[in-house]
Amino acid sequence: MPFLIAAVILLGVLCALDLVLTIGVIKRLREHTERLALMGGGFATIDVGAEISAFESVTVDGVRLVRESLTEETVVAFFSPNCEPCKEKLPQFAEYVRTRPGGRSRALAVVVGEGDAGAPFVTALSPIAHVVVEGQNGPLNSAFRTTSYPTVVRVAPDGGGRLVVTASHVELGRSAVSAA
Repeated sequence: MPFLIAAVILLGVLCALDLVLTIGVIKRLREHTERLALMGGGFATIDVGAEISAFESVTVDGVRLVRESLTEETVVAFFSPNCEPCKEKLPQFAEYVRTRPGGRSRALAVVVGEGDAGAPFVTALSPIAHVVVEGQNGPLNSAFRTTSYPTVVRVAPDGGGRLVVTASHVELGRSAVSAA
């Protein structure tokens, strides 16, 4: 009987130890997930010098937008309303565009989402940029080959008139005037 009691106590201690270790692993996984989420956004999957594919879309103001509409260097940002880093980067993007020569006319923001989820983004971005709302496989997402959010790039026509990426990662923390 004492042997059985000792075995049950040992088994209970091992289960408690396993529970403590499992909780620790879960906590670390959550921390790593948060870190990866913060690091994951902001980098385009399209390289500097790559040509932007043809696209056709309409801004929330009803303006038709095609690749040829972007005739000067333009900053293009992709935000998703379901993305925490997007919510954090939105004020930085707004400040960046405000300090940028050309302001709203040289800024395009794409809100990727369905329904009314993107309404706060549209409200915040409309005064400072042309805004397009589209789904995950929308024309701008496809043309820019965007797979992560937020993504901010600069594009401009090259010498041959092709629209190409001039910066695949834009530092929003820096002033647009000094970053250009």
